[in-house]
Amino acid sequence: MSDPLRPRASLRTAVVWEVLKDALDRRVKAVGQGSGEGDRAPGVLDVLDTGGGSGNFAVPVARLGHRVTVVDPSPNALFALERRAAEAGVADRVRGVQGDAADLFEVAERGGYDVVLCHGVLEYVDDPAEGLGNAAAALRPAGTLSVLAAGLGGAVLARALAGHFTEARQALADPAGRWGAGDPMPRRFTPEQLTGLIAAAGLEVGAVHGVRVFADLVPGVLVDTEPDALDALLQLEAAAAELPAFHSVATQLHVLAERD
Repeated sequence: MSDPLRPRASLRTAVVWEVLKDALDRRVKAVGQGSGEGDRAPGVLDVLDTGGGSGNFAVPVARLGHRVTVVDPSPNALFALERRAAEAGVADRVRGVQGDAADLFEVAERGGYDVVLCHGVLEYVDDPAEGLGNAAAALRPAGTLSVLAAGLGGAVLARALAGHFTEARQALADPAGRWGAGDPMPRRFTPEQLTGLIAAAGLEVGAVHGVRVFADLVPGVLVDTEPDALDALLQLEAAAAELPAFHSVATQLHVLAERD
């Protein structure tokens, strides 16, 4: 996934970025812009990005003025994060630490963040419930959790449209939603499975969005060569994202939740 502010990459990230930006704005208003908390300046949030890698979302969030801690197991990704943050002029607001969701509180503060991002994490952890529980525990009271995870329906649809009907059926039947031994994705979720996990972690599920409903199915050459095709497809993605009928066929699922 690329920087959500770059036009071509926005096919994959635009829906999530717009929802996340609105959530950050609401959280700023909720904590109050008139007074800081501790050493935090007014209007500045503390954001934790678990599995944030090279800063695809962390750097744009820092550009908004917030302080971001990125936890990722890859030293190479964290090195790229440092370089990207420096190039964007936000190195003073982005901190990268090596760690993972299972041992989150060895490197992050329990109950210390206004917003926690858990993007592309639950597919890979050994225990998604544990990972979500740790993400929830990192939130301050009334904090916001942003979860992005692979959707089962999108993978099934993509395999079927590619003519791999047996693999599509296998993904439907497999408890982890995998289409075979060669599937690079360890786990996928239905909307009900993902929201159920979030609720079980003690969070109140808010908005659910389908991400990349059409983008992965449309030939890239069409988007690159047809006038205004990119903008039109972005608008279509945004319109479909909120409709429950399309959640079950999205490549990814994005859920916002809040801690009581």
